[in-house]
Amino acid sequence: MEENKPITRYWPLIALILSAVLAAFALRHGTNGGHLKWMHYFMGFFLSQFALLKLFNPKGFADGFQMYDILAKKSRIYAYIYPLIELGLALGYLSFFEPALIYIITIVVMVFGAVGVIKALKEGLDLRCACMGTALDVPLSTVTLTEDIGMSVLALIMLFML
Repeated sequence: MEENKPITRYWPLIALILSAVLAAFALRHGTNGGHLKWMHYFMGFFLSQFALLKLFNPKGFADGFQMYDILAKKSRIYAYIYPLIELGLALGYLSFFEPALIYIITIVVMVFGAVGVIKALKEGLDLRCACMGTALDVPLSTVTLTEDIGMSVLALIMLFML
């Protein structure tokens, strides 16, 4: 029964988010940065962790991602390069490379992802979230949707802060 509790089921996701939050605070503190720097570091750590999990098993990730992502359903190539897109965004955030471009790409990628999740949830599909690759078992749920929307909103806030 223990594995049915939401906190147990979502612990890997919570642990990754908390580690990204704490790493971002540590780096921001060390550089005397403000809110924008913290958001950059958080997005960089978060996206790099999630990209890494997907890169452990690219085929397994692509198989799961194609079950619900609207772009991946149309292109297996997109399913395979998605982790590299996330990694590229992560490095863009951490290096502060072309911030406006990074924000816009993040918004587009995450909104498309959210649309696929909404569609899958509406259809009542009982799927595993590919967001954490095949290394960790997290169900596709409103948590996945919140993650996509949250990343979009954070990128949008940073875009307006420029």
